[in-house]
Amino acid sequence: MAQLLITGGAGFIGSHTCLVLLEAGHNLVLIENFSNSSPEALRRVLELAGPKAKSRIQIVEGDIRNSDDLDCAFSIASSPIEAVVHFAGLKAVAESFEDPLDYWDVNLGGSRSLLNAMRIHGCRTIVFSSSATIYGYPNEVPISENALVSPINPYGQTKAAVEQLLADVAASEPGWKIARLRYFNPVGAHPSGLLGEAPHGTPANLFPYVSQVAVGRRDKVEIFGGDWPTSDGSAVRDYIHVMDLAEGHSAALNVLQQEAPQVLTLNLGSGRGYSVLEVVKAFEKASQKKLPYIITSRRKGDVACSVADPDLALKRLGWSTRRGLEDMCKDSWTWQMANPDGYSVEIQSLI
Repeated sequence: MAQLLITGGAGFIGSHTCLVLLEAGHNLVLIENFSNSSPEALRRVLELAGPKAKSRIQIVEGDIRNSDDLDCAFSIASSPIEAVVHFAGLKAVAESFEDPLDYWDVNLGGSRSLLNAMRIHGCRTIVFSSSATIYGYPNEVPISENALVSPINPYGQTKAAVEQLLADVAASEPGWKIARLRYFNPVGAHPSGLLGEAPHGTPANLFPYVSQVAVGRRDKVEIFGGDWPTSDGSAVRDYIHVMDLAEGHSAALNVLQQEAPQVLTLNLGSGRGYSVLEVVKAFEKASQKKLPYIITSRRKGDVACSVADPDLALKRLGWSTRRGLEDMCKDSWTWQMANPDGYSVEIQSLI
């Protein structure tokens, strides 16, 4: 099993992926600044992974833009870092319009610093957390990896820029093994209810917002646009359970380790789209709660429909989603009921 560096490992997707990687036997070093996450998530990862996992994870509280923090992360383990799984970054579309400087600094600047540290420390394998937002307004749905990359918001532009940087680095010297994973809408939670999405402040994504309405933290769901060219007027998205997504990262890492140097670009999605109103109804069924909602104006940077063509991921990774909308809603509700205020507990010593 490999010695891995995980950036942003305490976040929503990162924490679930850390659990899957620990269960697969890997040793992890995490670099995390906890700007939109909690150390409690990592404590729970260790709880789920079992007592032997504690000796296989090390945590560096630091920032990927800081070369000293990165040097510490690459040097702290007893054996060299063999691969990086890169989650760290800012991820809210609306916020990226309000503060593009931060998005370019963190997402592109942080990735540049990370790649430079990888080169210095002799690591040439990376799995990058990209996004379907890079497709912008798709010409065809479902969207294949060959679709035009034309992002329509600063967040998507930063992701596309990092993808290009990765391609340029791979072309500049031999030996790089790179997976660029363009995933669609991660939702759900670990079925135990111990891990889930706990955004700081007002949620930018549908599922945590709906969950907070169901649990009574918010009055109503805001649906951005009721006049989209879809079956019910609300936007359609390809939702993917976070555990399926975590397993997709593990599968991509395995392929990179086994195959020759390459740049592997894959969609991670289900290939099935659900409208916002369909999600609200499904969550009402899972929670047994009536969810009031209002339809407001469209958000800047949104699209009507975004659904993956996942065939290449199945072909190259042997991976496909195994959990449907009912599982996503059920697991999200289990998490929200057990953690009505997210990870807001008093944190004891983590490691």
